[in-house]
Amino acid sequence: MFQGMTKASGWVVAMVLASAVAMPEGAAAQKTTKKKHATTAGSKTSSGSSKKTAGHSSTSKSKGHAHSAAHKVPHVAATAESRRLTSAFVASEKLRPMAQQLASTRSPAAYSGVRAYASSHTGEASAAAYLALGHAAQMDHNYSDAESDFRRASQSGTSLNDYTVYLTAQAAVQGNHPGDAIPLLTGFATRYPGSLFVPNAPVLLANAYLAGNQPAEAIRVLQPLKASPAASKVDYRVTLAKAYQVSGQSAEAITLYRGLYLRDPFSPEAAIAKTQLDAMAVPLSAGERKQHADAVFNAKQYSEAAAEYRSLRKNDQTLSQADRDALEIYAAVCDLKLGKLSKGDVAGLPVTGDDSAALKLYMQSELARKDGDVVNHDLLVSQLDEKYPHSRWLEEALFSSGNMYLIRSDFPNAVANYERLVERFPRSTYAPSSHWRAAWLSYRLRRFPDAARLMDEQIQNYPAGAETPGALYWRGRLYEEVEHNLPQASNYYHSLSEAYINSYYAMLGRQRLAALGSQSVVAAAPPLAYVRMVEDPHLSAELPENDPHLIKARLLANAALNEYIRPELQLADPDGTWSVLAEAEIYQSFGENTRAMQAMKRAKLPFFSLPVSSVPMEYWQIIFPRPYWGVLQQNAQVNGLDPYLVAGLIRQESEFNPGAVSKANAYGLMQLLPSVGKALAKKQGLGKIQTSSLLDPTMSIRLGTVDLRHAIDHYNGQVEYALASYNAGDSPVQRWIAAGDARDVAEWVESIPYSETRDYVQAIIRNREMYRSIYSGK
Repeated sequence: MFQGMTKASGWVVAMVLASAVAMPEGAAAQKTTKKKHATTAGSKTSSGSSKKTAGHSSTSKSKGHAHSAAHKVPHVAATAESRRLTSAFVASEKLRPMAQQLASTRSPAAYSGVRAYASSHTGEASAAAYLALGHAAQMDHNYSDAESDFRRASQSGTSLNDYTVYLTAQAAVQGNHPGDAIPLLTGFATRYPGSLFVPNAPVLLANAYLAGNQPAEAIRVLQPLKASPAASKVDYRVTLAKAYQVSGQSAEAITLYRGLYLRDPFSPEAAIAKTQLDAMAVPLSAGERKQHADAVFNAKQYSEAAAEYRSLRKNDQTLSQADRDALEIYAAVCDLKLGKLSKGDVAGLPVTGDDSAALKLYMQSELARKDGDVVNHDLLVSQLDEKYPHSRWLEEALFSSGNMYLIRSDFPNAVANYERLVERFPRSTYAPSSHWRAAWLSYRLRRFPDAARLMDEQIQNYPAGAETPGALYWRGRLYEEVEHNLPQASNYYHSLSEAYINSYYAMLGRQRLAALGSQSVVAAAPPLAYVRMVEDPHLSAELPENDPHLIKARLLANAALNEYIRPELQLADPDGTWSVLAEAEIYQSFGENTRAMQAMKRAKLPFFSLPVSSVPMEYWQIIFPRPYWGVLQQNAQVNGLDPYLVAGLIRQESEFNPGAVSKANAYGLMQLLPSVGKALAKKQGLGKIQTSSLLDPTMSIRLGTVDLRHAIDHYNGQVEYALASYNAGDSPVQRWIAAGDARDVAEWVESIPYSETRDYVQAIIRNREMYRSIYSGK
């Protein structure tokens, strides 16, 4: 029996499926009738830091959040290095737009423009230009030109010498000139002790030795680092494995290759490891191959997983028949996920007695669901529940079944399946969302005692879950409208607003508090012990202007070495106290508003749980930007729209990227389909326009605001209906409206059965209110 086998001669299933209430098949086709939805870098001061303007009402505080005084960035005194870097930055500042265009397009004209700049300038300006040229050539795999330009950069200036030296060596290795790289990299850490490349230089040096057929030298360089953090990196491990392999130390190489293949299955190095293990005629055990296939399956790479399962079944002669049968079933579930499995295929699968039998029942139930055969589907799920009550395939089947009944508006059966899942698997991945759906649908069924109990459980059992804000709001509504306990309703709304102040639900809660007025404070209510408050992240609007890494990051932007900006900043500020803002402002300084916003999002700061007044305004202006504001305001006014709604929609649709083109072929800021945009242009008297015109921000906003106005008018002024139609299409929205059983718009939005559409509507409404709060103080 090999690794991974169960006592019933089958594998314990290590797969992880991810289901959701997605749009049903055909919904995407409905959408095609409408849309697809889905200066200087900083001022320098003698004090060593720049103080930025705080947001409006900056002195106010919000109860429940422990806000400290503005966080102070440690003073950094000016040094000879900082002065030299600042001088280089100023000298090369005008290069930035040309270099950025070169990095983006790498067109002949862009190359010529930067090369002309390099030839007509001297010193650091010329060095930055040659650095930009080498970087572009490297991206184009023209390593000889890259090495040549990097060397010219070294000869012209010294401010970015660690970059020019390291990148010259890298291009030399890539261009098969390892002898050029070895003297550059030898002693690199001693010459450039604070460089970003200190951890990488030994690996690159080792690769240069390997390329020069000197494996012993490669091992000599790498072995001293075995106890360092570098040893956990995949590039270190694969390079050391190659050195061991070439030097004849096969056992050490095999151990490293095996680890790469199994523990880092999606890295390029894992593929190299597999190739080398095959070349060394080192077989992986069946258990190891199964482990790798499961990891590929869990990453939703179903074609690759199916191929691995089938290859293992066919080629490993040590497997028992039970093992082969299980692998055949595992390959079949990959086909199911790819939409290539039929009932006949499942009927032909072997009969087994282990968890693969549960998987077979799950596949049969899924096919019955897709065919609309509800009776047979329910029978199969019942069999799963009876025979395999602890199988993860039962969990998958119950979640899928609940979603099926939700889409069919059969709420009682949906609740039954969701509750059964939570009962069987209370700590599973699906438990929080299943529990919430049972709670919400109980509310919709007007089973208010059940809804209250389930919402209380949601808040207590899953306090950190994404569903908690909604549970707080709707539990407050129950207290207010069903139990007539106005103080407790007020308590829930207040707790919601304190813990999730900028969330969609907190905004709804404040509307209820305003409606209740003095009625909400008839008597004191106990505090909500389960609501978690967010800690103040101590964000700073100050930047240490004399910090060499900050200045170097700005200088890198001049040369369009954008991928190094964040790592360079993190050398000085690993906790992100100021480096997140610095990175975003660098991108923003050359008009990359989308990239600036994405940098801020990537930091995962709790913006939606922090009062606007507690976060420096610079952060808000990046995370909720207003580019093209004049054009946006003008067209919003012409069409009778709230400009903050338009901004909120653009933020959700394209993140203000005017060049955005979606997978569904929607274009520009407001993501108009070419057919829609051209028809609107004709009606607006603009004549026949080209599809590319939709990438023009002014054109996109002009036509998009007209389209939004039409959508809102189509739904008699109901913004939420219009937004839902943007995402899901008109037919589903009309069907949801026709149900006619929602008591208000908030309940209607919560009842949207497509998770993507519901989240989309809520996000844009939240965005609108955030824009209003940030920029108008309301």
